[in-house]
Amino acid sequence: MSKSNKKKIKNQEAGKKIYTGKLEVTRSGMGFVVVEGLEKDIMVERDNMDTALSGDEVKVEVRGHLDNNRRLKGTIIGVVRRKQSEFSGKVEVHPHFAFLMPDSDKMPVDIYIPLHLLNGAKNGDHAMVRIVEWTGKTKNPVGEIVSVLTNESINEIAMQGLLVENGFPLGFPDDVLEDAARYPEGVDKQEIKKRKDIRNVLTITIDPADAKDFDDAISFRAMKGGWYEIGVHIADVSHYIEAGSALDKEAYRRATSVYLPDRVSPMLPERLSNELCSLRPHEDKYTFSGIFQINKQGKVKDHWIGKTVIHSDRRYAYEDVQEIIEGAEGDYGKELHILNEIAQNLRSQRFKKGAINFSSQEVWFKLDATGKPVGIIIKESKEAHQLIEEFMLLANRTVAEYVGGLKYKGEKIPFPYRVHDVPNEDKLSVFSLFAGKFGVKFDLTTPESISKSFNKMLETVQGKPEQHVLEQLGIRTMSKAVYTTDNIGHYGLGFENYCHFTSPIRRYPDVLVHRILQQCIENDIQPIKHLEVQCRHCSDQERRAMETERSANKYKQVEFMQSYVGEDFDAVISGVATFGFWAETVEHKCEGMVSVSDLSEFDDFEFREGEYALVGRSSGLRFAMGDKVKVRVVATDLGKRRIDYTILELPEAKMKRRPDSNAFENRPKGKNKNDRNKTTNRKKR
Repeated sequence: MSKSNKKKIKNQEAGKKIYTGKLEVTRSGMGFVVVEGLEKDIMVERDNMDTALSGDEVKVEVRGHLDNNRRLKGTIIGVVRRKQSEFSGKVEVHPHFAFLMPDSDKMPVDIYIPLHLLNGAKNGDHAMVRIVEWTGKTKNPVGEIVSVLTNESINEIAMQGLLVENGFPLGFPDDVLEDAARYPEGVDKQEIKKRKDIRNVLTITIDPADAKDFDDAISFRAMKGGWYEIGVHIADVSHYIEAGSALDKEAYRRATSVYLPDRVSPMLPERLSNELCSLRPHEDKYTFSGIFQINKQGKVKDHWIGKTVIHSDRRYAYEDVQEIIEGAEGDYGKELHILNEIAQNLRSQRFKKGAINFSSQEVWFKLDATGKPVGIIIKESKEAHQLIEEFMLLANRTVAEYVGGLKYKGEKIPFPYRVHDVPNEDKLSVFSLFAGKFGVKFDLTTPESISKSFNKMLETVQGKPEQHVLEQLGIRTMSKAVYTTDNIGHYGLGFENYCHFTSPIRRYPDVLVHRILQQCIENDIQPIKHLEVQCRHCSDQERRAMETERSANKYKQVEFMQSYVGEDFDAVISGVATFGFWAETVEHKCEGMVSVSDLSEFDDFEFREGEYALVGRSSGLRFAMGDKVKVRVVATDLGKRRIDYTILELPEAKMKRRPDSNAFENRPKGKNKNDRNKTTNRKKR
C-alpha cells in the first residue's frame, strides 16, 4: 500500500479502524465504501449510513467481517465531501414551515425549509434547494431555496436537475464572479515584453460552428528547405486564475465543463471562458504555446515551449475546413492543405507505433426554441477534426515528455499525467473468443501484440455488418483513462508520456499542467501539495460529467422517440443482459429495451455472457450483440429516461413460436405506454 493509501487509515486505537472512501449505494439500498488500497469494498447496511448519500466521500468505521466472508462490515461516522448539495423538487408550504419533496430518489427524505429561507417560493412551485445543514440521520436536512423553476419548461427543469444531481452547481458564487470581473480587457504592454510576440504570424482557430470558447489556435509559417513552423497556441488561463483564489477554488471544485445537448455548464465564468481567455478572431490574446519545426512527413526537427501573445486572423468551423480539404476554394487553402498533410502523416505514425484506431461517431440533436429535439444528426470524425486532434496530441505529448525528463531534488517532478492502462484481461479474453467467431484472431501475449490485433481487426471488419458491434465491444474492454502522478503511459494512444495541456478553459488538470510547466521553464519548482488527491478529484468529476452528458442525451432520445410511439424501425442489438436486450435504431441511434418477459412468447431465454447473447433453452433462438432486428416503439418514460421496444422480427434467424402463441400477429400497436402491460424487470437495468 502506498503512503497516500496508508493515510486513509486514520485511527487504529482500541481495535477501531477508520477509513476514508467513496460510498456507492445499490438499488437495493445496500452501501459499499470503496477505499483505495483495500482488496474489497466495505459493506454498509442501510441503517448505518448516517446522512451519507451515494457518491459522497465518507469516513467509515469497520465493525467486523460478514459471516463466512472476508468482506469488511462498517458504519459511516461522517461525510467528508458531498457529491451533491443541490436538489430539485416540489415545494410544500405549511403555516410554520415548508418542505421540498425531491425529484430524485437519490435523496431519500424530504428537505425541511424554514419560512425565511423560501426566498419567494410558493406552495406547489418547482424549485431548486441547497442543503445548508444536515446533522443526525433521524433529522431531515435543512435547505434554502436558490431558484424557482415553476415557470421554466419541462426541459429546463430536467437539464438543471441532471446537473445538480451529479454535483454541478447551476451558477457561480458572487465572490467568484467578482474575481472574474476584476481583470481588464485586452493585453498589457509590459506583459507582452515577457512573451514571444507572434501576432504577425498567420494564426487560425478551428472549432464547432456553435462554439464560443476557443481555447486553441494553430499558427503557420513556411521556412527554408521544406520545413514549416507550426505553433499550437493554448489560452493562457493560468495568467488570470491565481492559485488559491475564489475563482481557482471554484474551478477546481467543478474540474470540468459539462456539455449537454442544449447548453454548456462551464468550469469558468463566461467573463473568462467566452471573453478574456477565448482566442476570438482579430483580438490580441495571451497564450501558452508549443512551436514546432516540422516537415510534411511529420518529422519534428526542433521545438520551443513558452508563453506567447497571438492574434487570430480567421475563425473556421470544422465544416468550412473540411470543404477546403475536399477541394473547395477558401481562405488560406494552401496552408490548410499542408497542415492536413502533416496531420495525416502524424496520425499514420501513431498507428504504426501502437495507437489503436477506433472510429468515432457523435449524435447531435436538432433542437427547437424550447429545447425539444426535432431531428438527429450523426457526425463522424473527418480530416478537419483529425487536423486539430493530431496537433493537440503532439503538444500534449511534447509537454509531458519535457516535464517528465526533469528532476527536482533528485526525484521526478510531481505532474498530472493522463494515463491509460492496458485492457482488462478477463474482458479481453471473453472479447477475443467472441471476435474469433467473425474470423478475427487476437494475439494476447503482449500489450504490443494486443494493440496490433485490435488495429488488424478494425481494418478487417471495415464496412462489414459486424464492424459496429466489434468496435463497441472492443471499446468496452478498455480501461478508463485517468489523471495521476504515476506515469504508466497512455496505452490507447501508444505514448509513454502524455498529459492534458490544450483545454484549460474546460479542464482543470490543464490549468495545473500550465502552472507546473511555467515553474519548470523558469527553473523555480514548487511542488503542488496533495497533487495526487487533486488528480483523483479531477478524474471523479470527469466521470460525473460523462454520466450527466449520457443522461441528458438519453433524455433527448426519449423525448424525440415520444413522437414515434407505435412506429417500427430497423435496429441493431447493442447490449444484452439477463433481463433482456437493448436495441439501437439504425436511423436515429436511439437505444431502447426489449424485456426478456416480452420474449417469453417464443421461449425461455438464458443469458450467455461469453457469447453476448440471450439463447432460447428449447428452440436455440439467439438474440446476440450486433444482430439486426425489427422493433416497434411501445412506450417512453421521460422521468426514467427509458424507451420500451417490442420485437417484431429477426430477419437473419427463424422465429419459432410457442404452440399457444400468436407471437408477431399479436404485437401491440402501442399508441401510449398503457397499451400493453409493463414488464416487471425494467428496474433491474
